[in-house]
Amino acid sequence: MDDRPESAIAPTTEQWSCPAPLRDSPTIVMGHGGGGAMSGELVEHLFLPAFGTAAATELGDSAIVTIGENRMAFTTDTFVVRPIVFPGGTIGDLAVNGTVNDLAVAGARPLALSTAFILEEGTALAEIAEVAQALGAAALAAGVALVTGDTKVVDAGHGDGIFINTSGIGLIAAGVDIRAERVRPGDAVLVSGEIGMHGIAVLSVREGLRFDTPVHSDTAALHELVAAMLATGADVHMMRDPTRGGLAATVNEIARAAEVGIVLEETLLPVPPAVRDVCGLLGLDPMYIANEGKLVAFVAPRDAQRVLAAMRAHPLGTEARIVGECVARHPGMVVARTALGGNRVVDLPIGEQLPRIC
Repeated sequence: MDDRPESAIAPTTEQWSCPAPLRDSPTIVMGHGGGGAMSGELVEHLFLPAFGTAAATELGDSAIVTIGENRMAFTTDTFVVRPIVFPGGTIGDLAVNGTVNDLAVAGARPLALSTAFILEEGTALAEIAEVAQALGAAALAAGVALVTGDTKVVDAGHGDGIFINTSGIGLIAAGVDIRAERVRPGDAVLVSGEIGMHGIAVLSVREGLRFDTPVHSDTAALHELVAAMLATGADVHMMRDPTRGGLAATVNEIARAAEVGIVLEETLLPVPPAVRDVCGLLGLDPMYIANEGKLVAFVAPRDAQRVLAAMRAHPLGTEARIVGECVARHPGMVVARTALGGNRVVDLPIGEQLPRIC
């Protein structure tokens, strides 16, 4: 029998701990950068009130700006992936491809990028050169010009080797109208290929994991795939590249913005066996794992098969599938139909399963 007083035995709330970041944290936690609910709350409750009327009213991955008779897409992104070199890529090509993809899924043809490097004192010049060469090669492959840039150096211990910011502009062709508000019940949900590869590739290096089948990042520029989809003349309502927060975060954001329900067929999701095995071992959900070379598209039902055929004819879309549909019921909610015939809610992630993967 324990003779200690009850107050010494029973834990108080001050002694409790939680592995998940608290939603009312007075300081920044890693979850605020995960692209999920905490990221949204940070923007909605801190940044937008602070910016006031200077802030844009529509908050997409790219802003649409009209200049004369031309519509331009403009986007910016910062890359802090750790490690800076991973199976299938580096932070350099990731920075180019990520910004190109944000422009592409807005329906734009990417034209030019800026590059800004934040370097930590003591980082080897050979590492910086490797990243810079990868960045230049990715820009050449994507056909975009690197037109301006900046370099800053921070004290040793106040960075993590290399951080990169890239901003980009692209031209939107007449008649292209890609936005969440156009998504309607009945729209087909298409995914361009196997999901979860980038996040697992980064995790494998970070944690020293070895797999029988190596997993490489899917980092790639998607603008030519998007061009092939739009060239069909199909009514493509919305596209997005499911990066931070994975497919789950992306479809949740679109469901809420469009005020529709989304039903995904879990058995149709293209999850490669190695990713499925790692997720099963570590208790992760492939739908929440980041991708860097995939897109999800919402297409009018009459055009879904035509768009799917165009995707499969492109090297980056050979594994494309129709994985679900939009419905009028449960607006703003995403549901996955399981192999057993049941349904489960696929919610917006609170934080991030794998931090600093892009």
